[in-house]
Amino acid sequence: MISQPTLRKFQYPSSLVKEYQHWLVLLRPKQVTLGSLILICKDDAKSFGKISPEAFAELKLITNVIEVTLNSLFTYDKINYLMLMMVDPEVHFHVIPRYDKDRKFDQTTFTDPGWPKAADMDNVNEITKDQFKKLRTSIKDNWR
Repeated sequence: MISQPTLRKFQYPSSLVKEYQHWLVLLRPKQVTLGSLILICKDDAKSFGKISPEAFAELKLITNVIEVTLNSLFTYDKINYLMLMMVDPEVHFHVIPRYDKDRKFDQTTFTDPGWPKAADMDNVNEITKDQFKKLRTSIKDNWR
């Protein structure tokens, strides 16, 4: 099961975009790039190889929906799935859409300063609570 500190860190439940049987899709509170998400497994597993076969099967469906949804909204150029389970031990991915040019959302310009190299996870696009809510709503309302 996902620990409460991890859920709090990612601002669950206010960050919830979609809940599946084995996974949660959350809007990442710190927007590395426009539309950055957290995809976290609900299985009680601390390594990727230990998640259930059902969670693996569901992952295929979810990644397809993520890519279709984010591409339709923001027309990303690439998408990165980063599994960085050093601080938060639960099986999860940081889903980072990548952009070769700036994107705008709610009158805010979002950059991708790491492009075309690795995503700069420390250099985030600052957004207000209201913009966070609008972004989450936009993604939820367009979930495919």
